[in-house]
Amino acid sequence: MTTRCGFVALVGAPNAGKSTLINRMTGAKLSIVSPKAQTTRFRVLGILMRQTSQILLVDTPGIFKPRRKLDRAMVAAAWTGSQDADISLLLIDAKAGIREEAQSVIDTLAKQKRRVWLVLNKTDLVSAQQLLPLTRAITEQLAVEHVFMLSARSGDGVEDLLDHLAAELPEGPYLYPEDDLTDLPDRLLAAELVREQIFMQTHEEIPYQATVETESFKERPDGSVRIDATIYVSRPGHKAILIGEGGRKIRSIGERARLDLGRLLERPCHLFLNVRERAGWDEEKARLRAIGLDDA
Repeated sequence: MTTRCGFVALVGAPNAGKSTLINRMTGAKLSIVSPKAQTTRFRVLGILMRQTSQILLVDTPGIFKPRRKLDRAMVAAAWTGSQDADISLLLIDAKAGIREEAQSVIDTLAKQKRRVWLVLNKTDLVSAQQLLPLTRAITEQLAVEHVFMLSARSGDGVEDLLDHLAAELPEGPYLYPEDDLTDLPDRLLAAELVREQIFMQTHEEIPYQATVETESFKERPDGSVRIDATIYVSRPGHKAILIGEGGRKIRSIGERARLDLGRLLERPCHLFLNVRERAGWDEEKARLRAIGLDDA
């Protein structure tokens, strides 16, 4: 039996739908999703078996103009994920079209001379007549092997993309056990699911000024796990908002993250959250390493 295995990187501007697509492909919440841009901060690997192929899906941070050390590390992680891949999927928001950040990604990919497939996402939000001119505008600037039109949200067109990936990855042995879902440690998954709830339940700059670190992840004799995590924020006012009146906000964040984590790990989880103020955490090398990012 001939087996295939390879890395497939999802690259694009913030909010193009990369995390939604990788979660749809794998059938699990591996990468956090929110309506806000720049949610994903580091490389997330989803492991998917398709026929006799092992597809290693790499969800990368959205590529944008960096300002902070955190931003620079996120963009570096995105391009590293693309450079190490056998195939890069350029995800374009079909409704937004080619805006400045998307154009920057196209320009960089055109210089790299790598295998690129164009994926127009959110096609359920635009008319069919808009898709052809958008495709032409991109392919005039960038050589792509295939073009796919899909909706990561509804799943339309995703199966066709997966079939093509399974058929065109290089021949070779599997790199991970067939029942693995991701290479992310459970500690990092726990922190990310808490961070997702911060994005979903708070507003304005607070989600971007917060990070989550799992301090302790302990197995219990009954098969459950106790997780202690700390949320770091930049300002005293952010700490007060995250805790909420009478602790209601932090309880809500913890309860929803705990339910998602229990489903993902398939066992009961006991999640305890603490909020600490730490000005300038997004410029600290140690904090960036703790959330899975290399120095940049």
